[in-house]
Amino acid sequence: MTLRHVTIEVRDADVGACVDFYGLLGFRRVEPPASLADTATWVERDGMQVHLLRADEPVVPPQAHHAVVVDDYEATIDALRAAGFEPDARREHWGSPRAFVRNPAGHRVELMAWPPTAPAA
Repeated sequence: MTLRHVTIEVRDADVGACVDFYGLLGFRRVEPPASLADTATWVERDGMQVHLLRADEPVVPPQAHHAVVVDDYEATIDALRAAGFEPDARREHWGSPRAFVRNPAGHRVELMAWPPTAPAA
């Protein structure tokens, strides 16, 4: 079983900036089903999607986050900084460099060089 998408609420005015932000992480805009096109914008990378659900008063959890394993961690960090974002480096977990950054709508996004590994049984 694999988690395939996350849905986050964003103001309509933040959709374009969020699409550009996720583009820095290797995502590209894809069309949602016609029945959702009026309420959501989707971005996708390798079958994983972020659904930007338009909301007048979006809820942005202060600590909850979604994690993205990026193809080239250092290049992604550099691209984010060049675009005006300031990733906050954190202690490595599972030997993976990682950082947190807020997307233009204010959601926390964890960036990782590789995915977590399960603890030994």
